Amino acid sequence: MNEEIIPITSRDYWFKVVAYLQQNWALLDSDERGATVWFIGDTSWVFDQMSFPSAEEALRALTRNGFRRLADDEKAQRVLSLPKPPFRR
Repeated sequence: MNEEIIPITSRDYWFKVVAYLQQNWALLDSDERGATVWFIGDTSWVFDQMSFPSAEEALRALTRNGFRRLADDEKAQRVLSLPKPPFRR
């Protein structure tokens, strides 16, 4: 099986608890053309991506869909294990 390594640059993790001991993670990469949100499982596997016209719109969509920024949640920082690069698809 060929696995593609996804070169995600952001390490500003967003998370959503989806089940006991299971989280979905999101990382947002942006540039002058827009933003891409990468959705990652606990095992660093990229399972989806979405494109947005701007980082601001991407962040609004993450918040609207129940994601929280890990850097803003001290309790989650203590108990959650981050998916680590390399990220693969």
